[in-house]
Amino acid sequence: MAGLIGKKIGMTSLFTEQGKHVPCTVLEVGPCRVTQVKTEEKDGYNAYQVAYGEAKEKNTPKPMMGHFKNANTTPKKVLAEFRDYKDEWKLGDDITVKIFDQDKFVDVVGVSKGKGFQGVVKRHGFHGVGQTTHGQHNRLRAPGSIGASSYPSRVFKGMRMAGQTGTDTVKVLNLEVIKIIPEDNLMIVKGNVPGHNGSYVKIMK
Repeated sequence: MAGLIGKKIGMTSLFTEQGKHVPCTVLEVGPCRVTQVKTEEKDGYNAYQVAYGEAKEKNTPKPMMGHFKNANTTPKKVLAEFRDYKDEWKLGDDITVKIFDQDKFVDVVGVSKGKGFQGVVKRHGFHGVGQTTHGQHNRLRAPGSIGASSYPSRVFKGMRMAGQTGTDTVKVLNLEVIKIIPEDNLMIVKGNVPGHNGSYVKIMK
């Protein structure tokens, strides 16, 4: 599955050719430098590794500096591998958003926004328990019972409770490609993409 690394710029809205007003996300896709080509004979599987985003040399480990030097490129911030590709890329090649010219839909992987420690109503969509009358006090957003008493005398693993929310890797499937602007390395897709503005995402065919 061929793909590239990009950055979420932000959201906007556009009118389609049919005159429909749709919400869209603007992505900066590539250009990405091929930093490694893995083969079945040497690595056990076929894949190409790409790098995106400029990094400072002082913040890059020496082994990675050698890795980037082999690809004849400057230090990069993000690396990603993509398997099962059909194109014959070589070490040091630059891949641009043009590889998506013929695609009507793409998959996007990103890290969702972090929301800190949240209760069960926000985290899991609980309705809350009890009423707001008859002397009820501070139980509306409580989770209620989390287990039985004498048996099994414990709380089952996986019980939905309050806790850290967000910062999960999320994959959104079949986002419609509204427009590609190759001169600015931009892609506009219909709908929302996980993550905050400026976060890195993977865009796949």
